[in-house]
Amino acid sequence: MTEKSPESWREAFFNSPGPQTLKQVLFLALKGICMGAADTVPGVSGGTIALITGIYDRLLAAVKSVNVRMCDRLLHLDIKAAVAELHVRFLLALFCGIAVAVVSLARLMNYLLHHYPQLTASLFFGLIVASIWVVGRKVKRWGVAVSISFFAGAAAAFHIVDLVPTATPETPGFIFLSGMIAICAMILPGLSGAFILLILGKYEFITATLKNPFDPVNTGIIAVFAAGCAIGLAGFSRILKYLLDAFPNSTLAFLTGLMVGSLRKVWPWKEVVQAKIIGGELRVLYEHNIMPESFDAGVLSAFGLMAVGFVAVIGLEKLSEAKTWH
Repeated sequence: MTEKSPESWREAFFNSPGPQTLKQVLFLALKGICMGAADTVPGVSGGTIALITGIYDRLLAAVKSVNVRMCDRLLHLDIKAAVAELHVRFLLALFCGIAVAVVSLARLMNYLLHHYPQLTASLFFGLIVASIWVVGRKVKRWGVAVSISFFAGAAAAFHIVDLVPTATPETPGFIFLSGMIAICAMILPGLSGAFILLILGKYEFITATLKNPFDPVNTGIIAVFAAGCAIGLAGFSRILKYLLDAFPNSTLAFLTGLMVGSLRKVWPWKEVVQAKIIGGELRVLYEHNIMPESFDAGVLSAFGLMAVGFVAVIGLEKLSEAKTWH
């Protein structure tokens, strides 16, 4: 028996899962802003924010709602039924928040990373340490298999963050591919999509277009990149959803390991060992983490920001536990 299509746009819109009140919409959009802010920073993942704010499963389920059934309804121009099938209210509120953060903070993040690298990295270090604590507690039982997953995740992230950013083409095909790969990292806690773009040589290229998104050339680039993101997200989210449902402890342990391994990238104090001109810009080929030589005001400020980042994540988790809609 064919399911009856909604009779009105209002019915179609409110039949889809998502926040019910304006307060819930604004709160979900705020989580999206936090995710978008994280995704603009190499070394910090929006997926981490989604996980600690309690919307990770809903995000994967919402993305999974873009399925064959919904697409078939679109092809048959049954738009109302397609809207009802899609988790449109959830996605609309969340991605509006993400878009606002990405567009508005791209310039600020570039400025902070270039002018205050240690202080910025310190804040992110605190954010990730707290995220490790929050996500690690979600693992209900630790055994041999779960521990192996944890160490595999840590080793993978530890290796990935050591890769050297390279110069790559600016063709539509490669921009599309970059979007597909980066979005997979963006929804993985601990693995930064921004850093993957940096490795692919497209971080500054993409963030530059976001500074003036309504320029016709930039709009075209953003559209191609967004299309790649959409395809990558639709496929990869299904894999993640399956793993979280079938192997929750091992998957969460792997994600926790990813965050532990990524700490290497955001440790504030580094010593450059080797650098090289790549694509007309000076790129660090190898560096290692060091301890600060003296505990002056700058170092104390850095540790203070670590504490601020840690407390912010714990506070966000507590707030989410109290306010998350069901």
